[in-house]
Parts: sequence; structure tokens; C-alpha cells
Amino acid sequence: MTRHFLLETDFTPNELPELFAMARSFKTHRGNSTPPTLQGQSWGMLFYKSSTRTRISFEVGIHELGGYPVILDVQHTQLGRGESIADTAKIFSGYMHGLVIRCYEHAAIEDFARFATIPVVNALTDFNHPCQVYADCFTLTEAWKAEGDLVSSLKGKKLVFLGDTNCNLAHSWILAAGLFEMEVVLSGPESFAPDPHSVAIADQAGFSGSWSFEPDAAKAVEGADVLYTDTWVSMGMEDEKEARKQIMMPYQVNTQLMAKAKPEAVFLHCLPAYAGLEVSQEVLQGPQSLIWPEAENRLHMQKAILSALAAT
Repeated sequence: MTRHFLLETDFTPNELPELFAMARSFKTHRGNSTPPTLQGQSWGMLFYKSSTRTRISFEVGIHELGGYPVILDVQHTQLGRGESIADTAKIFSGYMHGLVIRCYEHAAIEDFARFATIPVVNALTDFNHPCQVYADCFTLTEAWKAEGDLVSSLKGKKLVFLGDTNCNLAHSWILAAGLFEMEVVLSGPESFAPDPHSVAIADQAGFSGSWSFEPDAAKAVEGADVLYTDTWVSMGMEDEKEARKQIMMPYQVNTQLMAKAKPEAVFLHCLPAYAGLEVSQEVLQGPQSLIWPEAENRLHMQKAILSALAAT
């Protein structure tokens, strides 16, 4: 049966230690003895929206695993002229061995997975961003110098996501909370509370008690091991910038807010970041920031995800 990676929960807790160990091995041995798990395979990369980290990390990763990345822009396929996802998925399945998609509506990637006979990987939708969260968690295991079962080092750690808590990253952390047995607190304006759909999915997975919403940022970050934020103004929302800035400023991750967390707390941001808005320049480039290894680890974790899917 074809296996896809659309939600954080598409890998089970029992599978995560091996997946993370594979990511560490890929990183440690990069350029030396990377197993060619995609040897002779062609993987499509379909983009509905522009990308930097996602495109480069997947394209390089497929290449390093021995595969051939096929870059596909929606506007340069028949999808741009109205061909159905069902027909396109069937055509792609006949040509390629897997498909990575970065799109808007989550329903679109679900449709691809429904009609494709090859693995489909969620490289970002408006609903969630599972590859990013897996890479984030891998980055934390490195920061905490975990050995053996890397995933076990995440258990019980407190991560606070600040700002727009009705965005794809916030939804991803709702699911990741239970999956990795972390304490996740979402902190933002009441009007940006999490989407009921993401809450329902977490409930269905049995994760309803693993996360919480706290509108008071100072209270939320008490005892936190990790502070996380994302841009307040996503692609296509530029006209909302000033309005969002006014309501979101109490949730800016700055030195004052970092000081309310644990002294050894770290900072994560999926990038691109806008210093002076969701995060101050001092925090973004400061000693507690892990943004650069976090960005690099997209490559290593995604290589592990692709390898696991290709093996099934």
C-alpha cells in the first residue's frame, strides 16, 4: 500500500526513533557514505507558491539520495489550465516514483494522495508544515546533545509558540505535542486562536491534553525550554501587515520575553524572519537562536522521510 506523509502523525511514535537516527546519520556522513535510497528514481517537486528552503533542501536531498528531482511549477503544467488533480496525479504516478508538494489548500494535497499510486509528501500547506516541525525537533535533540533514542530527549520539554496561533506551524505543533510527548503552549491574541479543524484532528489522535492556549505571553513562557515564532504576515497577506503588527506586538520574541523563560531556553523560527516584527534582531542573531542549524536540518530530516517512504 502506498504510504504518504501529509500529517505529523503519519509516522507512529514507535517509528520516530529510527527516523531521527537516520537523519543524524545522513548529517554525520554527508558526502561520504550516504545510502542511495532513491537510486534510479525520479521524484516530482510541485510548487503552487515560491520557495527557498523547501525547494533547495528537497532538490539537494533527492539528488544526494541518488534520485532525480523533477521541478514542476503549477503554471507550467496543465493544472494551470484546469486539468483535474485526479488526472494529474495518475499521470505523475506513471512517470515518477514520488511527489513533493508545496501548495495552499490542504485539500489539494489530500486529493493528490487519494489518486496517486506513489508517495506524496507535504512540503507545506495552509493547514500544516510537518517536515518543518520534524526538522525543528531534530534540531532540539542536537541542542540538548541527545544520545541513543533522540526522540526521548523531547519528552516533557515545554515549547511556546507565539504570535499567529492560527497558522500552519501552530497547527503542526498541536499535533507534534502529543506525538513527541512535549508540552506545547500557543500564545497569541484570542482572535487568532487555533483552527477548530486542527483541534479536532488532535482530539482524534488522542492528543487533546498535550497542548494549551494562553493569551498572556509573559505567563505562557514561564519555564519554557523553547520559544518559537513565525512571520505575522504570510505570503498573500501583505495588505494586513499594519493591522497585524498592532495586535501582535505583545507577542514579539525579544530579550525581555526570552528572560522570562528558562535561562538555557533556545529560540526557533522557520524563516523567513522579519526582525523588528515577530522577533527582535537581538534574539534572532543572539546566542540562544538556533535558526541556522534549524534551516540546515530540513535537508537531513527530509532525506530520512523520503528514504522511509521509498522503502515502503
